[in-house]
Amino acid sequence: MPSRSGNKTYGTVSADEQKEMSGLEFVQGLVKGSLPLNTMAKTLGYDITEAENGRVVITVEPNDTHLNPAGGVHGGLSATLLDSCMGLAIQSTLEKGVSSTTLEFKISLLRPITPDTGLITAEGVVLSRGRRVGTAEGRITDGKRRLLAHGTTTCLIFSS
Repeated sequence: MPSRSGNKTYGTVSADEQKEMSGLEFVQGLVKGSLPLNTMAKTLGYDITEAENGRVVITVEPNDTHLNPAGGVHGGLSATLLDSCMGLAIQSTLEKGVSSTTLEFKISLLRPITPDTGLITAEGVVLSRGRRVGTAEGRITDGKRRLLAHGTTTCLIFSS
């Protein structure tokens, strides 16, 4: 049973349900709240806020639950946001019955993120989408549009 927070639910979408929709329909369902966000989104408090073909935006406001032992926001938050927005950007380009999974990703952390940073935005954009492989880049920015982190991913595309 999916759990609920605000207008969003958290859980999984079955493979059979996913096969019945395009990747863009799937990601837009996450944005609209007609499909559940994954439970990692609930754990970290992020939301998928925009989706179009080849582009996905995720937002979160870092807080004390995201801290590393030194008192800054753990790099794992940036890694998760980038992996998610880039992977979903590729997913948004897929036809019905086609899926993708991350093969590798690389990130660079440029500026510290703290609970005082405020809302941060992770935007993933597809660079290349072939029959078997897709690549995307992602950028995390703050409210002043300063670049905090960026990354790239390579995803395997396959029939589901």
